[in-house]
Amino acid sequence: MYTVRDLYDLDHTLAKSYLEQFEYPWEAIRGIKEMILSIGEKLDPEEYEERSEHVWVHKTAKVWPSAWLGEPCIIGPNTEVRHCAFIRGSALVGADCVVGNSCELKNVILFDHVQTPHYNYVGDSILGYYSHMGAGSITSNVKSDKTLVTVHGDEEIATGLKKFGAMLGDHVEVGCNSVLNPGTVVGRNSRIYPTTCVRGVIPENSICTNKAEIRKQR
Repeated sequence: MYTVRDLYDLDHTLAKSYLEQFEYPWEAIRGIKEMILSIGEKLDPEEYEERSEHVWVHKTAKVWPSAWLGEPCIIGPNTEVRHCAFIRGSALVGADCVVGNSCELKNVILFDHVQTPHYNYVGDSILGYYSHMGAGSITSNVKSDKTLVTVHGDEEIATGLKKFGAMLGDHVEVGCNSVLNPGTVVGRNSRIYPTTCVRGVIPENSICTNKAEIRKQR
């Protein structure tokens, strides 16, 4: 349940060939910036406009004037970047996505059809195809004691990373005002209830409630 292929359909991201190199998705976090620069240089100028150095926006995307696009980043087809969104940099945002008002993205890969529509912080994370962050939900990407992040599941995996937010599989729903603690991994088709504090690994096809209960969906 931990691997790239367990979590993601790679046909729904420009990062496919990059992610195929790794067994675990968090191994990709360190190289996101370089990956975006490499992809951006090869984008078709008939489809993508380089609005500033290393900032590529598809001509069908809609970016509100108050949004900030830091470099490097790629904004995919038919994606909306709404008022006061803050893309700090190193963000690959796929097709048909929503980056909403007052959202902040940093060192992330958003697959196609991802929604971070209201007041979300997403850092050092990968969000799979059709995953959705409810209003106010965030990825916490640094432990309070600043030690390296470990993934806690059936086995413990040391990542060697100080900054690691969350890996959301395809079709994951995160409820409003939830916090995904450093090193969270959520399997495909799982749901996180609102206001839940999540840590560790949530298996695919599960429900995670604010009572720290995980159960299979009916």
